[in-house]
Amino acid sequence: MIDKNLVAAPGSPDRALLDALDLTRLPRHVAVIMDGNGRWAKQRRLPRVEGHRAGAAAVRDTVETSARLGLDALTLYAFSTENWKRPKTEVSTLFTLLKEYLRRELRTLVENDICFRVVGRLDGLDGSVRSALDMALEATTGCRGMTFSVALNYSGRAEITDAVRSLAREAAAGRLDPESIDEAAVARRLYTADLPDPDLLIRTSGEMRISNFLLWQIAYAEIHVTPVLWPDFRCRHFLEALADYQRRERRYGGVSEEDAAEVPPAPAALEA
Repeated sequence: MIDKNLVAAPGSPDRALLDALDLTRLPRHVAVIMDGNGRWAKQRRLPRVEGHRAGAAAVRDTVETSARLGLDALTLYAFSTENWKRPKTEVSTLFTLLKEYLRRELRTLVENDICFRVVGRLDGLDGSVRSALDMALEATTGCRGMTFSVALNYSGRAEITDAVRSLAREAAAGRLDPESIDEAAVARRLYTADLPDPDLLIRTSGEMRISNFLLWQIAYAEIHVTPVLWPDFRCRHFLEALADYQRRERRYGGVSEEDAAEVPPAPAALEA
């Protein structure tokens, strides 16, 4: 049972949004493309890195809201393989902020039974970053609540490529019949193999792109795009995304029961 008072205070605008939700139909897994830090800073005539600093508060609020709602999984897109093209000072600041977040929030994650994990090519990360990540992974390994994943040095195409390479190695070694490879076999070799596919993908800042994020996993995800820049994203915006999700009819390529009822029956086969 969700304690609504932990999610939003009675009488607050957030609480009104929360009360309008059907808490039995929440998505199991929400993925978020955190976008707009640079524009947030530019609007305030601040260096881009200040936008990233401000974005840390949105991460904290989103993680807490997701956990209190009882979601199974939350995945945040923090750093793509393409982000290495950014100025070195900005890249360095991003990873410094990540280490600060883990140092500051790790105790809270453990106390709230949140399992932390990372998806991406970790071998491309600096040693100090790997150490901070390993510490958080180890500290939360026994947590059984929500799985909070951060996508770092991540690319959807690279993830699929790595899965295909794994399959190819097994086939070449004679441990796998190529004819037995199906979608499930590929899914088992993705970085997110033990997580449900996202039901909802949120993108902030109004950009209409998925930016190479969870390409395989979001095949049937509902997509919610908000103009809110990531540093300004808070509980109410997350609840608005959930409300939008609940207004959708998820058909997975089929039709609704109502639409199916309107389809006339197929004519009887002609007798020979």
